[in-house]
Amino acid sequence: MLTGVRTIELRQAEWKEFDFEKGLWEVPKERMKMRRPHLVPLSAQMIDALQQLYTVTGRYNLVFPGRNDITKPMSEASINQVLKRIGYHGKATGHGFRHTMSTIRGTYNHAQYLEQRRGMLQWYGDFIDGLEHKDARKVVVMGKRK
Repeated sequence: MLTGVRTIELRQAEWKEFDFEKGLWEVPKERMKMRRPHLVPLSAQMIDALQQLYTVTGRYNLVFPGRNDITKPMSEASINQVLKRIGYHGKATGHGFRHTMSTIRGTYNHAQYLEQRRGMLQWYGDFIDGLEHKDARKVVVMGKRK
């Protein structure tokens, strides 16, 4: 939800693709629909979540290893089940969230807009944090708190 990528790209993510110091995730071209490498800026919230997840799955290659076979990614059904359990009432699929990102800003997947995408994803992370803490009114202007 905080990255705007397709579920297949997320499920097959490997730890070696992440650079926490630069705040970037480089998805290899082999996993991308258009067969081009893709840079995903990471919000502070995403970096925090990944660092927490690393304590659980960091000894594996995959960020989200399968339950029965750690060399294979978790299933798409697992992601969709999580969305249902957290009460997401829209199009309850991982793809639905990726589509939402492209609706928010049509240029989300273009490398030349990396800094704008970084700002958008940080704004989104802040917005989600605001909702979680019942303080969404403070996060209304993209990239700036009121």
